[in-house]
Amino acid sequence: MFVLVEMVDTVRIPPWNFQRQLNEAIAEELNKKLANKVVYNVGLCICLYDITKLEDSYIFPGDGASHTKVHFRYVVFHPFLDEILVGKIKYCSQEGVHVTMGFFDDILIPPESLQQPAKFDEAEQVWLWEYETDEGAHDLYMDQGEEIRFRVTDEVFVDTSPTGPATATTDTPTQPGQSTAPPPAEDSREKKEPPFTLIGTICEPGLGLLSWWNS
Repeated sequence: MFVLVEMVDTVRIPPWNFQRQLNEAIAEELNKKLANKVVYNVGLCICLYDITKLEDSYIFPGDGASHTKVHFRYVVFHPFLDEILVGKIKYCSQEGVHVTMGFFDDILIPPESLQQPAKFDEAEQVWLWEYETDEGAHDLYMDQGEEIRFRVTDEVFVDTSPTGPATATTDTPTQPGQSTAPPPAEDSREKKEPPFTLIGTICEPGLGLLSWWNS
């Protein structure tokens, strides 16, 4: 679930922090920069583990801060494929069951990976498992807050780095009386995608569902 990742970065220490120990100041700056951030193709950064090497510090003209190249190890949340995790149902939608682990919310169990047969209740906005027994089928609802066990089957990283402004697609001159205003926000608005998503499949049995049924 958690891994140690070796990283290298140049850390800027402002002059008002020169009285502090260099390691302490660098650790604080690294956590400010990386903690609770997703690094593309690496995972969700949690906290600094240790600093393995400090290179020489430099002060550049026009900038009173010091710049130090730092080699360090960082604790990162990046489960391996087929790892089994336990989370809680955050909410359900037609896309599937959305699961949270408290510190990480972008986990999706698609409909085809749920316990079958399953169907989506439009009125309640929840998925339910049609659990077969000797007495017939019983609907077990996957309610919000239920504990659930799932296996990681895929991971999706999305590069959310800022991009430049959109360029014009035509050089046609503006006609007299033609508006030069930009298009409405609705035309350019896109669905924001999370930078890191885990795709899972529910394990047999789902912890919350069977604990509910057994009680």
